[in-house]
Amino acid sequence: MNVAEVIGRGAGVLAAAGVEQARLESEWLLAHVLAVPRLALVVEGTRDVAEQELRAFESLVAERAKRRPLQHLVGSVSFCGLELAVNSHVLIPRPETELLAERAWEFVRTLATPERAPVVLDFGTGSGCLAIAVAVKCPKALVHAVDVSAVALAVARANAARNGVAAGVCFYLGDGFAALPRGLRFDLVVSNPPYIPTGELAALQPEVREHDPRLALDGGADGLDFYRRLATEAHEFLQPHGRMMLEFGDGQGAALRGIFGVAPWRVEAVLPDLSGRERILIAALAPA
Repeated sequence: MNVAEVIGRGAGVLAAAGVEQARLESEWLLAHVLAVPRLALVVEGTRDVAEQELRAFESLVAERAKRRPLQHLVGSVSFCGLELAVNSHVLIPRPETELLAERAWEFVRTLATPERAPVVLDFGTGSGCLAIAVAVKCPKALVHAVDVSAVALAVARANAARNGVAAGVCFYLGDGFAALPRGLRFDLVVSNPPYIPTGELAALQPEVREHDPRLALDGGADGLDFYRRLATEAHEFLQPHGRMMLEFGDGQGAALRGIFGVAPWRVEAVLPDLSGRERILIAALAPA
């Protein structure tokens, strides 16, 4: 069989299993097996696929048909142009979180001067995607990242090394601000915290429900537990000019305006994602 035929066969299996974008994912899996860029398959459509390569591809397709995430099968995900390893211990970064990362590093760049290095905290770092993106895009920044999961931090540390910023991010194991060294104050606290209401976890897609860590999904009864905690605790660690930037779930914008619309906070902006849904909250400390 040639490349085009193999892709078609894989796409049929994935479509029958209910996988969206079945052909695209079939292409990604074959490109992974052949160790070539996906777009190279377009010009290699008539190339024969060796029997060993075909068996490896069919094995991956069978796993994907069981709704194991594509990113777990190929072992990584592209995030803001960075290649990050992912597995079942960390949340797979979503495209929406790239918008949060971009806002974060743009803000940090406005603070960086030859005399001053902005200080950033990624609260609940998971794969390290936000911390690493800020460290890469703003090398002047001093980036800190905390997570309650030791196995997640191992992934984040490996990703930092993979992207050349192992020395640029300080990682801490523990439950939020209590895990940080005393005296740290941040110009930016950025986070994509768990925001799925507990009762909605069972209705999530199998790729998320069965393969993303529950710790990274479950935001409590209404999905807002971590936002209340950040609103209560983070102001003591934020510089007066600092910002909090948070990703949140569909329909949670109004509630977050309420949580961060009272002292000591003020809501500076609520930004949409690429589909127009409210997705990012930017909060600052209210004037004394």
